[in-house]
Amino acid sequence: MTYQDTVNWMFSQLPMYQKQGKSAFKKDLTNTVKLATHLNNPHHNFKSIHVAGTNGKGSTSHMLASILQDAGYKVGLYTSPHLKDFRERIKVNGKEVSKQFVIGFIKRNKSFFNSNSLSFFEMTVGMAFDYFSKQKVDIAVVEVGMGGRLDSTNIISPEVSVITNIGLDHTQFLGDTLQAIAFEKGGIIKPNTPVVIGETQKETTAVFKDLARKNNSKIVFADKNVFKTYESDLIGSYQTKNIKTVLQTIDELQKKGYKISKQHIEKGLLNVVKTTGLLGRWQILNHSPKVVCDTGHNKEGLTYVINQFKFEAFDKLHIVFGVVNDKDLNSIIDLLPKNATYYFCKPDIPRGLDAKELKDVFNRHELKGASYNSVNEAYKNALQNATANDFIFIGGSTFVVAEII
Repeated sequence: MTYQDTVNWMFSQLPMYQKQGKSAFKKDLTNTVKLATHLNNPHHNFKSIHVAGTNGKGSTSHMLASILQDAGYKVGLYTSPHLKDFRERIKVNGKEVSKQFVIGFIKRNKSFFNSNSLSFFEMTVGMAFDYFSKQKVDIAVVEVGMGGRLDSTNIISPEVSVITNIGLDHTQFLGDTLQAIAFEKGGIIKPNTPVVIGETQKETTAVFKDLARKNNSKIVFADKNVFKTYESDLIGSYQTKNIKTVLQTIDELQKKGYKISKQHIEKGLLNVVKTTGLLGRWQILNHSPKVVCDTGHNKEGLTYVINQFKFEAFDKLHIVFGVVNDKDLNSIIDLLPKNATYYFCKPDIPRGLDAKELKDVFNRHELKGASYNSVNEAYKNALQNATANDFIFIGGSTFVVAEII
């Protein structure tokens, strides 16, 4: 099979949460453990950092990887979802896994996948860990797919566990209260392993402290500490919280003997995009008119993004917006500005919400605009309608951003 054939088979044959939704979610680690055993437990061959949270875990993971790379470590990076190419999920020192490795891994293990009905995510985690082991990485930054306790990545024993924050997202899987979601994400807290919490929230603090106590694990709340101010090439005021989380995590690694200097931190944070290839975080696509896309898609993520609008100078605001069909629109609709022209669109995946349906809901809340047949058509119309001094924002879903960049 060619690389494209292989990827097509992975997407079509195996359940994939990002495209299918709830039917792809598996509520235990049995398959992951079985696969790890089949692969000779590759995750035992490298150190790791485990990163969970509702928002900011992708940016935090990439910042950590960039700093560690600058410090001279060979760094694996596992994140999800991808924007353009599946291989974005698995990188070593910023370089994507080769097409040949993807083809070979599937070919070698295809009968095992079929006989055990592995999900897309279980299979991909196995591929990442196998690749990191074969590449002999010094340390891997591993981002949780969803939740934590029952996430396929949760077979590792990390140097540090990191939980950025907790918000009401994926409630059909993780629970409908912040406490319930915190318990699921707190499942990455391991015995005698420090845990860094990025954001102190009154609803979740007791949950995390209790889990840390039961695991005899040191717990640190990053936002309670004062750090030197560092700049980053990841633009957006909301990155300030992520940087604090990263600095606290680096502090924990330094205590374990990792050689990371202030210069490594400074340079690593200034070159996250260049070093790791991160896309879609307040990414500027055009300057006249200014066009920005961001993958923030839930209440907390969109709150950060929309707060960023006030730092922009523009005449008129244009918003290209699309969502998936299981999105709780009531949780985000009141956040969105009414003084904008909307371009409603459907991301090109089975889970995409019909653009006309989205338009009808938004119109009832005084958010005005037209619906379009595709993300690109919506964007093209926004560009045509905007003057040089206007501002265009593209978002609502990772999949909307993926179709633009």
